[in-house]
Amino acid sequence: MARAGLTAERLTVAAAELADEAGFDGITVSALARRFGVKDASLYSHVKNLRELRQRVALYTAGEFIDSIAAAVAGRAGKDALIAFADAYRAYALAHPGRYAATQHRVDPELLAGSTVMARTADTTYGMLRAYGLSEPDLTDAVRLLRSTFHGYITLEAEGGFGHPRDVQKSWERGVEALHVLLEHWPANEEKCDG
Repeated sequence: MARAGLTAERLTVAAAELADEAGFDGITVSALARRFGVKDASLYSHVKNLRELRQRVALYTAGEFIDSIAAAVAGRAGKDALIAFADAYRAYALAHPGRYAATQHRVDPELLAGSTVMARTADTTYGMLRAYGLSEPDLTDAVRLLRSTFHGYITLEAEGGFGHPRDVQKSWERGVEALHVLLEHWPANEEKCDG
């Protein structure tokens, strides 16, 4: 009875929920099978192995993550878009630590092939940066800077790494404002183009 209705999609959503409860590394076939009241072997007709299950979770949560950011950024530009993007990024990561950890894992190209997640992520991120007038390779450099800054801050915050009495929210707001100033005054690119 519990076995009826199992699909790769249902297993993926349940595994994402498990990630928030037990951490991304806490996703196991046994733990998931217990949730559905079935034997481990029952899941293998829906997912090949643990690696595929975790990759499905990574892809699913990446879509959920960028959709929440896109909704926050919609209709905004410049500094307002950057703030909305940053705040939505942080809110998702802190509310869903296991799912957020999943978004940091690479997904095999064959699993990505049927998904629009990467395109939505690029559209949302590059669209948010459009007002700053950056072109390649500066655009990629800016995306990497933002991602590493947000990830580092959130990771330290989630692990209680900020011991100073200064309000963490205020530091976040000032940091995002500083990123806006930096993006407005992005240093000139000295790289020479081939050709």
